Amino acid sequence: MGRNQHVVPNPKGGWDVKGAGAKKSTVHTDTKKAAVDIARNIARNQRTELITHGRDGRIQSRDSYGHDPFPPKG
Repeated sequence: MGRNQHVVPNPKGGWDVKGAGAKKSTVHTDTKKAAVDIARNIARNQRTELITHGRDGRIQSRDSYGHDPFPPKG
């Protein structure tokens, strides 16, 4: 099972994609959109969650690409 992917601001500028609990980033990008696109692909491949943070570090959104325990009925 893979790690949830976090898109977080880098203190030196730009955005990082980090696996949950990782100290080092997987990827560094100049734009948030590029980081989200890369993290989304990783999360889809690993069937994990994508968690996007704002400049203040707070979670802005979550997208699940895994096996949800209680999927909504549509």
